[in-house]
Amino acid sequence: MTLYHPATEEIELSAVLHALSDPQRLQIVRLLAAHDVPVPCGSLSLDVTKSTATHHFRVLREAGVVFQVPSGTSKLTTLRRADLDARLPGLLDAVLAASPVGAAPAFGRSVSEPATYAAAI
Repeated sequence: MTLYHPATEEIELSAVLHALSDPQRLQIVRLLAAHDVPVPCGSLSLDVTKSTATHHFRVLREAGVVFQVPSGTSKLTTLRRADLDARLPGLLDAVLAASPVGAAPAFGRSVSEPATYAAAI
């Protein structure tokens, strides 16, 4: 079984941004960033079905965000940090440093609280 992985010079910003635009895929990238060794895709704790997880891994792989190697009935997955840093310097660090979706902003107002003109006076 041969899996498609774009070469470093073929990694495109639009494809990477699309791949990282989904909260589940962003969570996968965050989990993989915490590991220095290849991780079996089924060992990551995701709140989606197996077929949906497979889809998310495929999108990440075809965008050049992750590298996968078949291993028995699973795939070992690693983050392509060096390739992403070479092609899109600073992007991965900025994405990983950003607050997770739904986190309260640092200045104390939750995302669901609208700013009002009266509160600013």
